[in-house]
Amino acid sequence: MHTRFVVVGFVILALLATPGCAAATPASPPSNSPAPSSPPASSPAPAPPGSPVLRQLDALVVKGRAPKTGYTRAQFGQAWSDDVTVGGGHNGCDTRNDILRRDLRDVRFKTGTRDCVVLSGVLVDPYTGTTIDFVRGPHSSKVQIDHVVALADAWQKGAQQWSADKRRDFANDPRNLLAVSGNTNQRKGAGDTATWLPPNKAYRCTYVSKQVTVKSLYGLWVTAAEKDAMRRVLSNCFT
Repeated sequence: MHTRFVVVGFVILALLATPGCAAATPASPPSNSPAPSSPPASSPAPAPPGSPVLRQLDALVVKGRAPKTGYTRAQFGQAWSDDVTVGGGHNGCDTRNDILRRDLRDVRFKTGTRDCVVLSGVLVDPYTGTTIDFVRGPHSSKVQIDHVVALADAWQKGAQQWSADKRRDFANDPRNLLAVSGNTNQRKGAGDTATWLPPNKAYRCTYVSKQVTVKSLYGLWVTAAEKDAMRRVLSNCFT
């Protein structure tokens, strides 16, 4: 009997030593967290914030300001015309009311105008940061619609050569229009970035970016002082 047990023991040891017959190691339980994925080897570096407007600024042509000879508001067509090919054109409502409706909150409309004529609303003025109550009537000039790139400025930097239709589109393009404080708008006049910036410093990056974008879209040029001023403002916006 003793010999029999010894033989059996040798057989068991031999089987354990044979490749493929080793005792299985229990598998580790699956992890609940997915394995981290490696980024694609060819992922491009992200573009720096604000780079499109800076590239637009770099591309703006620098020239001197042309004479203001021949400029009148009428050169840009009927004020607040709906007969334009830009956003809001031919929608049955004049451009001034379009912008008031866009920029004011708590808006009330005149009955029977299909939500066109704005009777009242509240403006958070981007130029000053103050809140202004708008009520249509004798004091409605407290809120005015500003051309971010002023019409007279455009006239002296390329718009003299435009067709009447293009000037009318420019004067009514929502991308170049803002509802703002009337007093502040009057102080701005036809100033460009070199001569005027909004008192509200928190809005200056947006304001100058709008001017650059509009001038790029319409092919207007800038003066050297204007471009330098734009770059100074924007250099603090995308750092």
